[in-house]
Amino acid sequence: MMNLLLQWTAAQLQPHVPTLTYEDIVSLLELPPNPELGDVAFPCFALSRELKRAPAAIAAELAKQIGDDSAGTSVSPTIRAEAKGPYLNLFLVREEWAPKLLAPLLLADFGQSQIGAGQRVIMDMSSPNIAKPFGVGHLRSTMIGNALAQMYRSCGYEVVTVNHIGDWGTQFGKLMEAYMRWGDEAKLKEEPIRESLRLYVKFHEEAEKDPTLEDKARHWFWKLENDDEEAHRLWRYFVSFSMEEFDRVYSRLGVQFDYTLGESFYNDKMAAVVSRLQELELLEESNGAQVVRLEEEGLPPCLILKSDGTTIYPTRDLATALYRKKEMGGDLLLYVVGAEQKLHFQQVFAVLKCMGEEVADQCRHLAFGLMKFEGRKMSTRRGQVIFLDEVLDEAVSKAAAIIAEKNPDLADAQETAEAVGIGAIVFGDLLHHRMLEVDFSLDEALRFEGETGPYVQYTAARAFKLLAKGKLTLAETESRSLSGAVTGSELAGYLSGPAAWECMKLLAAYPEAIAGALRQNEPAVVARFLLDAAKRFNRFYHQERILTEDSAETEAKLLLTAAVAGVLRSGLALLGLRTPEQI
Repeated sequence: MMNLLLQWTAAQLQPHVPTLTYEDIVSLLELPPNPELGDVAFPCFALSRELKRAPAAIAAELAKQIGDDSAGTSVSPTIRAEAKGPYLNLFLVREEWAPKLLAPLLLADFGQSQIGAGQRVIMDMSSPNIAKPFGVGHLRSTMIGNALAQMYRSCGYEVVTVNHIGDWGTQFGKLMEAYMRWGDEAKLKEEPIRESLRLYVKFHEEAEKDPTLEDKARHWFWKLENDDEEAHRLWRYFVSFSMEEFDRVYSRLGVQFDYTLGESFYNDKMAAVVSRLQELELLEESNGAQVVRLEEEGLPPCLILKSDGTTIYPTRDLATALYRKKEMGGDLLLYVVGAEQKLHFQQVFAVLKCMGEEVADQCRHLAFGLMKFEGRKMSTRRGQVIFLDEVLDEAVSKAAAIIAEKNPDLADAQETAEAVGIGAIVFGDLLHHRMLEVDFSLDEALRFEGETGPYVQYTAARAFKLLAKGKLTLAETESRSLSGAVTGSELAGYLSGPAAWECMKLLAAYPEAIAGALRQNEPAVVARFLLDAAKRFNRFYHQERILTEDSAETEAKLLLTAAVAGVLRSGLALLGLRTPEQI
């Protein structure tokens, strides 16, 4: 998962710095921000400490060595070196390296690796609450988790995605009490989610006037935990219609789960956790409730059992983590959950550590910031929910209007609008670092220029259109890269111009972008890379003619175009976007 340019440059440079290992050299190499400063830069500070010489003097000496063939160690003419202060700036000779650089870019599995082979990742993502709307706020956990799952898979990890549905808890007591007081069965059947939301909001409005409603709600949940028949009947009904709604939205987003295991799945597993905590003498009474003290961890006590004996989120999450480790065989447990749950996960992981459980060191909370929609913050309790379905519909409608204007004769226009509209929302989210608060603007996300999903999709479609005109497909390019009508020397000549060379150099960093995204658990790294790749290709497209009268030149440039199309399609798929070949 390393940049090809860095690998090759390190191999060329090592004979001149024998005191450093190949791996050391690779770790030190940098990619200059300006092409005039070389293709790769080698900072000489590390050698300065070892050789007791000024970094600038070392850089000058190395530049002289590389240019002097008297000792038989010169790597010229494949690389050229210039000293610039403490940096050794290295220029790869394009005529030599262009064919070597292009060939791996055309491989069908370019960007993939096996660095995670033999390791199983359990990805907890999406996790909406039953009987509540699938709002815009749920998008972040769903699509961040989906993108990371795809990236881990591309690196050889075995990924198990789990939708930890919120199908248990006091909120069901609130909904049951509200339904018994103000519910309308006909309305609930007609619009189950909206009617459930109305009842939930009504409960909180009335509870502000009558606090005893909260006690009645808690009693309903107590009945549910104690197998009351009526409570279970209502609970099953709420779960069934919610799952139908969720599955429809997931299908539209192109998201699938290996398991949908709600909180209720762990009901029969919590007693063992409580017993274990008791055996370890970790449970203490606090105002009638049972808690685990975490002062040594710098955290407040973790509530395990409420004063009425019912369970709470930490109890279930402890059982969940242990199940995912011991029964599902997880080596790494990732929780894609909002930043507001930071303390909760710190407490759960700390309790696992107090229990001496190995899994405590294998859990990661991948937090993310709040999503607002054009300045509006969502709140289920207040009924301030923006239904994701409505936003998707609006995005697709606007995308369809733009596409109709740009390409009125496009076949499968509605399918393309669905890919572009939904892709705009997903990309617009993943482009931001996950910890940042996102204030989403639909009009901005749907622009076909700038830092948007449609811009990347449109660039990919442009590349596919060129390939179609040149009667070349991605499936053919791998075998034709160096064995078609174009020889290596011809290829080098046609692709050694600045725009083509810079485009290839950036594509070579695709594996490194994926590796960086995984190191940080940050899909934005890949999203930003795709934007840069699209910009580099468009610069090449505008500066050079790709379809020319010279068949060898056309094929050489189409091979680069195919590399761009392949990387953009691969990267967009990792993020959960489709890549229409025509827009």
